[in-house]
Amino acid sequence: MKVRSSTTVAAASAATASASSAGPARGPIADPEPEAVAAYLRAHPEFLAERPDLYRVLLPPRRVHGEVFADHMAAMLAAERNRLRAIEAEMGALLADGRAGTGLAVRVRLAVLALIRSTDVVETVTQELPALLGIETCTLAAEPAPSPYRHRPPAAHGWPRWGVLPLPRGAVARLIGPGRDAVVRSQPTDREMLHAEAAPLVSRDALARVPVFGGGPMLLALGARDAAALPARQATATIAFLGRAVAAALAR
Repeated sequence: MKVRSSTTVAAASAATASASSAGPARGPIADPEPEAVAAYLRAHPEFLAERPDLYRVLLPPRRVHGEVFADHMAAMLAAERNRLRAIEAEMGALLADGRAGTGLAVRVRLAVLALIRSTDVVETVTQELPALLGIETCTLAAEPAPSPYRHRPPAAHGWPRWGVLPLPRGAVARLIGPGRDAVVRSQPTDREMLHAEAAPLVSRDALARVPVFGGGPMLLALGARDAAALPARQATATIAFLGRAVAAALAR
């Protein structure tokens, strides 16, 4: 029964290593004898069934000799099929996100063109960009200006106060996170603060820093009902670019 022992060396090695780990270290452990492996598996017939991942590293029998060997081959094939299905599912998700990310990139280009010709940036962001981006809402929100700028008129901050939602201090860093320029959130928090009356429609959102000079930290908030409109992968760089484009438009 040479094939039977070849399918069980890993099992007995694991059992021997587990038993040895309970006591003090005694140097390298020698491979168990095939008879010891066979005896262990006869005493623990459920060992391989409880560890299907081992079938991926075992050699299959060259020929089928009875139901037991056929079961081993079937288990090994099933383990490999499950692995391939997982890889295919991951590849499918990557392709779907890639297509969605490409669509978003095209929409962002249209949004940037709208910002270039805009004479009222805040109105363009809140009124035109949602339709261009295929989302439900698009807002600007900002923290209070630092103390040297508090008493200046809104135009001196580089952006107007009207149409910009207020944020508490530290909100931009908390919501987007340190070292990031944008983030896509599948479970948005602070929806009322960021999306106002459109908050009930938002099931996914994206936030981007708007790096304006002189005023308080600002962000661009995009809210979508359909998750495909704001893909979780391959979208943050595009959304961060849109945030910088808004900042450039506000600085004109």
